Amino acid sequence: MISILITDDQRLLREGLQTILQAEEGLNIVGLCENGLEALQTAKACRPDVVLMDIKMPIMDGIEAMKQIKRELPGTIVLMLTTFAEDRFIVDAMAGGADGFLLKDMPSKLIVQTIHEAMNGDVILPAQIASRIAAKLSVLSNERADTLDEVKLKKSGYSFTERERKIIVLLVEGYSNRQISSTLFMSEGTVRNYISVIYNKLGTSDRQAAILILKGLLLE
Repeated sequence: MISILITDDQRLLREGLQTILQAEEGLNIVGLCENGLEALQTAKACRPDVVLMDIKMPIMDGIEAMKQIKRELPGTIVLMLTTFAEDRFIVDAMAGGADGFLLKDMPSKLIVQTIHEAMNGDVILPAQIASRIAAKLSVLSNERADTLDEVKLKKSGYSFTERERKIIVLLVEGYSNRQISSTLFMSEGTVRNYISVIYNKLGTSDRQAAILILKGLLLE
């Protein structure tokens, strides 16, 4: 049985999702919340398998609540509910550890399917959102590539390929290997191989140490 906590400031949507999901065999709704703070408190009390989290809510927004839930209950899957795909929210949510997104106008069967896929370890990115992440990544990579090249040429001796630079951007943003693989449409094994190459170039095998070095390069 998959236990689910639903959080949205719109009562109609909360109760609508509850009706849809509670009717499905193997799904159990353990709570309904109307803001991020309530969701955090309820999650700590109920320890659900999955939290469906609206992004924009009063008192505490969904991204902050998601970050705190992932920090205090790291095994909990958090799927962000949204009706739009704004770059700032997408990047913030993914970097904060979100396991994916659900569009509020998805067919009910697809919502149920998505929850099961998330439980199997998949990162959930609807096509509309995946395309916005890809576009944002392209902008970030282009903005920072010149900085990396400048450091390479002037003093550092580091040299990164275009693909490595894209992965570096996501590493610095705090993305996990699984999130990087989904964002760049690569297998996790391929991502791990690229990251190992990056580590070797930086002279470290520690992720946090590598991120500190890379942040230094980006700020040069």
